Amino acid sequence: MSIEKYYNVLLAPVISEKSTLVGEQANQYVFKVSKRANKEDVKNAIELFFNVTVTAVRILNRKGKEKRYGKSVGRRVNEKKAYVSLKENQSIKFGAEA
Repeated sequence: MSIEKYYNVLLAPVISEKSTLVGEQANQYVFKVSKRANKEDVKNAIELFFNVTVTAVRILNRKGKEKRYGKSVGRRVNEKKAYVSLKENQSIKFGAEA
């Protein structure tokens, strides 16, 4: 596989209260991923970019909410997230920690 393919798999880490709680309890990290990405692509991209060992990947497809702006109806975009479990005693540093 070419390395260029994996640059488009991971879009951004999800930093929220829930993702922080999951990270502390289960050593999992949450990422926004491409809509075309599968579990194997996510696993290979994480291992390539962060030099860690991935034990499991769970994919979540979330439908965008319908929102109203006065009389007009809009819709937020659908997104795909990946919950990535790492091997014991391994971690990924984000932001100023890295």
